[in-house]
Amino acid sequence: MAYTTIKKPSDYFNTVTYVANQTDNRQITVGFQPDFTWLRDRDQAVSHQLYDGVRGALKALASNNANAESTETDTLKSFNSTGFTLGTGWGNQTTGDDYVAWNWLGANGTASNTDGSITSTVSANTTSGFSIVSYTGTGVGNTATIGHSLGVAPSMIIVKSRDSTGRGWIVYHKSLGATKKLDLNDTTAATTSSANWNDTEPTSSVFSVGTGGDTNTTDNFIAYCFADVKGFSKFGSYVGNGNADGTFVYTGFSPAFVMVKRSDGGTESWFVLDNKRDDGMNPRNSYLMANLSSAEDANNSTVDTDFLSNGFKLRATTDALNTSGATYIYMAFAEEPLVGDNPCTAR
Repeated sequence: MAYTTIKKPSDYFNTVTYVANQTDNRQITVGFQPDFTWLRDRDQAVSHQLYDGVRGALKALASNNANAESTETDTLKSFNSTGFTLGTGWGNQTTGDDYVAWNWLGANGTASNTDGSITSTVSANTTSGFSIVSYTGTGVGNTATIGHSLGVAPSMIIVKSRDSTGRGWIVYHKSLGATKKLDLNDTTAATTSSANWNDTEPTSSVFSVGTGGDTNTTDNFIAYCFADVKGFSKFGSYVGNGNADGTFVYTGFSPAFVMVKRSDGGTESWFVLDNKRDDGMNPRNSYLMANLSSAEDANNSTVDTDFLSNGFKLRATTDALNTSGATYIYMAFAEEPLVGDNPCTAR
């Protein structure tokens, strides 16, 4: 059985849904001051928008493209002690549209980290295994190390250039190792490249970047680093069985958020399920895709997935989640731990 010191996961990660109303300075309650908020209009074919407290609340990136950072003065205007403030722009502009916001807690502040060859600026929460890392690369052709302040090796790292359009979202995942990379903004399978992670696994203090421009040109970069925390977060892989009685993936908690990507082939998207859409009930089958601007596909039985007390179970045969013999990587965060003061029950 899993044990966690995080007795209330929603103090560190929380999904919030709301309906746009075009009210300026609207307060969205998360339950804590988020350091990373990922916004998405569920009803329109528009870009995702990712904000964090290290870059500043007005600075947006989109997971579905390789565009440079933009300044959005009327969307997520500020982070506050209980959530975030919206303007009348993208995150609140179409009255009646349904939105989802995925939120992570960092340190509610930044610190300088000199552990690597590049000095970084970091907001790190060692309890929940999450840090936001800002750094400036040393230039194509060079290698470098960057401090992440987690105190344990990250299980997943997502890096994006803030300055250059055309440089995508580069993903390290422990199930693939540092010789391979995925791209959050497209559907390609994992590819072998030393240019991104320098064929070097992250350590408890630093991650490595190679000679390629996607992680180490002279641009400013942002990196989101995640570590496994028993009973709260899990990063792993599974093999599909192509059966409606699908693969069960043990996480040690009832999931609040699961993102899945086929890694060994095909052209599958990054599928995102959570515990707040689908009325909080199984099967979870209303999905968004991190790499696409498509609106939410709601109540689609081809991606039926049950969130259970100790993991998630696939209930459909779709190539996106459960092709027989195919390998998938995932990231998951908890709604409730399997063991703790508030043990979860299946629904």
